[in-house]
Amino acid sequence: MGDVIEQFRPLFEPRTVAVVGASTKGGTLPNVFIRRIREFGYGGAIYPIHPSAESIDGLKAYRSLGDTPEPVDYAYIAIAAAQVPPLLEQARGRVRFAQVISSGFGEVDEGRQLQEALAAAARAGGMRLIGPNCLGIYTPRGRITFTETAPAESGPVGIISQSGGLGTDIIRRGLTRGLKFSGLVTVGNCADISANDLLEFYLADPQTRVVGLYIETAGDGRRLFEILRGARAGKPVVILKGGRTRQGRAAAVSHTGSLAGDDRAWVALSKQTGSVMADTLDGFIDALAAFQALAPQPRRPTRRVVLFGNGGGASVLATDQFARLGLDVEAFDRQTVEELARLKLPPGTSITNPVDAPVGTLQQEDGRVAESILGAIYGSGRPDALVMHLNLSAFAGRTRAEVLDNLVQAALRVQGRYPGQAHFVLVLRSDGEPALEERKRAFRTRAVALGIPVYDEIANAGAALAALAFHERFVQSRSR
Repeated sequence: MGDVIEQFRPLFEPRTVAVVGASTKGGTLPNVFIRRIREFGYGGAIYPIHPSAESIDGLKAYRSLGDTPEPVDYAYIAIAAAQVPPLLEQARGRVRFAQVISSGFGEVDEGRQLQEALAAAARAGGMRLIGPNCLGIYTPRGRITFTETAPAESGPVGIISQSGGLGTDIIRRGLTRGLKFSGLVTVGNCADISANDLLEFYLADPQTRVVGLYIETAGDGRRLFEILRGARAGKPVVILKGGRTRQGRAAAVSHTGSLAGDDRAWVALSKQTGSVMADTLDGFIDALAAFQALAPQPRRPTRRVVLFGNGGGASVLATDQFARLGLDVEAFDRQTVEELARLKLPPGTSITNPVDAPVGTLQQEDGRVAESILGAIYGSGRPDALVMHLNLSAFAGRTRAEVLDNLVQAALRVQGRYPGQAHFVLVLRSDGEPALEERKRAFRTRAVALGIPVYDEIANAGAALAALAFHERFVQSRSR
């Protein structure tokens, strides 16, 4: 375990960075990369590599990767494909990791031999190669980013993406959803370092608690299976697989030169290793958000769910959806109903599950009424998960701002009295009106800071809880 962490430490925490392809005119992607890592707070040495320039962006330039004052931990390379192999050969063992952004290699027929030459040149130059045909690495702990919008705070979510563009989407959408990353590496064509190599790192990395993988091909599928089986779902792994249909497999070949395997093999992999399969990018992020915030409870896998909020019709539709996902929104037993009846809630409040509480009920005691309601539910109903869903449109113009905060704080106080009993998930629904969306974003930020996963619709929360339940059941089955 220690070996793989030390092997990849220079990639995730580089002390020296070389940049190949930057121009004295300052308009290339490598110039942008230099600017971004400086703005992101990178404090190590940056060595622009250029055949003739004395300096680039105020930094002394060097003729080759073998000429830098210190060995290079990470080299970012974006030049014409044919120029890359000779460049790597000149490193003379002084580069640990080189990431080749350039395309024109194995993803096109005429580039396959060039990709073989690229991998050979990396070996000759004494380095490990990431890519080609990718976008870069994002590592908050190392203060390196290839995207302009990226959270500086490190977190528990480790990502491997075979697609550079999708890697950018994961960071940006994840940022709005409150994800915090231990790292994200775009791996492209995987001429040398594969998704499997990085998966081994994340599974060993103490900072990473959940791993997300966008993959079009495993390359070595047997090794992927053995890694995941050996990990015994000690950390949740969420897989978004591209190329699961005949048409998708054709698209994968043209994208990264990948031959994507039969979908049945991936379904079997999921069942045998406990890895969670996501069908969409949103579903992928939803599951990661759940695993980031919620501690799996394999001794009592999630099944019984309580829905609590305003919106009766939405609750009915969600009950159907949850049932299809293997989650039960069951009516309360007599004792719980009697406990709720004693609260004498206003007319129109449903006190069976789902608990439909109109805004008039929820704003009682400025929202603190939720503590009494949830206390009764947790005390006798013993749910495995509670989904609080708030249709913000119904609150607009009628409710003081602190009511929403009080609702959530009341739920957290009840959670504190029943530690480990139920997963608490928040759904913030909106009609898309700009002012309401802004309020929703601000409220989401506060909730995420409290460690609460937040979703846009109840169905999204259900899918995330189903992913959590799948993981919990697998771990439980392995412990028997």
